Amino acid sequence: MAKDLTYAVIGAGGMGTQFGVLLQEFAGRHVDFIDTWQANVDAVREKGGYYVSQDEKDRHFVKARIFTPEEYDGDPDVWIVFVKQVQLDIVLRRCAHLFKEHQVVFSAMNGYGHFEKINRYFPKDHIFGGTALIGAVVHGPGDVNFTGGATAKAMNLCSFDPEIAARGAQGAPEIEKRIFDDFTAATLNPTIVDNFQGMCLAKIVFNSVLNTLCTMYQIRFGEFAAHPASTWLTQRLVDEAYTAAEKAGIPLLGTRDSEVATILHTAGVAHPLHYPSMYQDLTTGRPTEVDYINGYIAKLGREHGYECTLHEFVTQELHLAEHAFAIHNPEIAAAAKAEAEAVAAVAPIGGAAA
Repeated sequence: MAKDLTYAVIGAGGMGTQFGVLLQEFAGRHVDFIDTWQANVDAVREKGGYYVSQDEKDRHFVKARIFTPEEYDGDPDVWIVFVKQVQLDIVLRRCAHLFKEHQVVFSAMNGYGHFEKINRYFPKDHIFGGTALIGAVVHGPGDVNFTGGATAKAMNLCSFDPEIAARGAQGAPEIEKRIFDDFTAATLNPTIVDNFQGMCLAKIVFNSVLNTLCTMYQIRFGEFAAHPASTWLTQRLVDEAYTAAEKAGIPLLGTRDSEVATILHTAGVAHPLHYPSMYQDLTTGRPTEVDYINGYIAKLGREHGYECTLHEFVTQELHLAEHAFAIHNPEIAAAAKAEAEAVAAVAPIGGAAA
């Protein structure tokens, strides 16, 4: 009988912590955590783990092992990567010495472009992507709240290698099936799909509505859903994004109508209390990922002769919100800049592996 898979999470923020903790608690898997946020490393190490809660209830302590990239010497079977797009290059360089030929990597980060960066370190057939309708909020170092219970979570899983992805769930490689089984046990509710690009772009479309608009106005998903114009706003952004995808020849998972329904259900029913991760970036003074979400949709349209006027506008509106927040909160902005400079200062120059 094959031994249980072991995991290491790179990026122990909200989502990384949630995946790792649930794999520990419900799937019984060995999980290590690696982070570059020194305050988080110090807090988790001092306590010996995390405090976690579910929808602000049942706050409890979970033991965890956490390391900086330079300290870690483990050899996991599976890497789980949840790092902000703007930090990913630096963090991967700091972890490059840890990557080995037999390992595989999974990521379900927001936006687009991270798999190409991961592909510098791992071959395509060792990379598995995902999209997750799963929320988490970081209250502070070593303190994370998961949003949406076990029945509200949903995610897709797909190989980055198009030949492997085309086989679907029945033809999935053994390692993907084992990851699927572990994620199922961890209450993440995965589905193996066969359209990697369509899977990723569908999630970008989802995020382009809820993450961006809720961040811009600093509201929860449910507060967006309660507004009488929420359906109209969602339909307009989704329609423009689907047209850009059609111009690019990318078939998405689902239709315009099903995407609108998913967004509104997630906002109003499944995760009404959730603040998006983009909001958490804004309110801690960090750059948001809007260029990798709405900005990516706009770029895709431009590359194929279609102007996404709404997504272009919303991208710049979010950047204006970042600018305004820094003006009104100079101390938070200065602290975030210092933290980013400290993370970057540790990263070696170059470092991309074959």
